[in-house]
Amino acid sequence: MPERPPILVGTSGYSFPDWIGPFYPAGIERSKMLDYYVRHFPAVEVNATYYRIPPPGTLRAMERKTPDGFQFVVKTHHDMTHDQSVEPDLYRAFARAVEPVLAAGKLHGLLAQFPYAFRRSAENEAFLLELKRRLPDVPLFVEFRHRSWADEEVFDRLDRAGVGYVSVDEPDLPGLMPPTARVTGPDGIGYVRLHGRNKENWWRNPGRGRPDGSAAAAPAADAADFGPLFAAAAPPAPGPSGASRDRYDYLYSESELREWAEKIRVMAVKAKKTFVFFNNCHVGQAATGAKLMRRLLEGEGLL
Repeated sequence: MPERPPILVGTSGYSFPDWIGPFYPAGIERSKMLDYYVRHFPAVEVNATYYRIPPPGTLRAMERKTPDGFQFVVKTHHDMTHDQSVEPDLYRAFARAVEPVLAAGKLHGLLAQFPYAFRRSAENEAFLLELKRRLPDVPLFVEFRHRSWADEEVFDRLDRAGVGYVSVDEPDLPGLMPPTARVTGPDGIGYVRLHGRNKENWWRNPGRGRPDGSAAAAPAADAADFGPLFAAAAPPAPGPSGASRDRYDYLYSESELREWAEKIRVMAVKAKKTFVFFNNCHVGQAATGAKLMRRLLEGEGLL
């Protein structure tokens, strides 16, 4: 029997104070969270690089806490995706930051998350090729937020350009990307990000992309966005009623995840491997969803 292509389930970041209790044991130190995380998941997205490019020692320390075979995907800095910067110093600093993980053989991709304001155009398609050219020689995955990119021609062009498409689950709202599962690029890697379906709060937070296309160049960070590198992350501030106003505050049901388990099964037929990351990070809901998804995929004989 041929070896089954791997499906790696994990979360978008791991170092969240409000995961203590829902996922991490009480009293755990922040410095021990990654040690605990790697006992449950084989891969992680590093999101903090979106806000600030750290010195190489930061990712070196993270890499040393992970076992052989663990896989990192690192998010590109917001100046690359939101400002479309081609400043050489920015890319050199980013390459230095990720070099320790790359040298250890644990950097398995870079994630470029574009804002809602990044609409499909000839200029923006050209920038995708430029971004691919400037980044380190590892698979590049692009996530779109605007529905104009949901087109077969786009998938074909990404495939030819050697760029991976990120399949997303997010609220069914006008203008947002549909839950289309596709695998593009010569690396043949499937990539799924589940953000939750919190329609009510999706457009509430200031600094995020808005339906009119406006967006801050550097959105304000909240705890649901924080990656594993910052020690100062705090839970999202409650809204007027005491409920979270964060767009990623959402707990998936089993039936909702079964929809994606079927999509992932189809993707895995083509993919050499598939990443599945949960970004609904409020109060540990990403870890809860990731563990449930793993059980569903195991039940399907996919893990």
